Amino acid sequence: MSMDDLDAEVSYLMQQLEGDPGDLHEIHFRLHQILATFRAEGLPVPENLARMERELDARFARDSQG
Repeated sequence: MSMDDLDAEVSYLMQQLEGDPGDLHEIHFRLHQILATFRAEGLPVPENLARMERELDARFARDSQG
């Protein structure tokens, strides 16, 4: 995936979060895919996106525990 594609994916994801976030599970899944691509290609992961991933991971872990 090219940097332009990654930029477009991140921009689209951020627009979803700013507007109607809809299904947070879908956003979490897409964010995880984007960051996995960054990591696989040896690119630095933007801190704000890494923080968002951690926060969503924690939220879903809490939700799954009841």
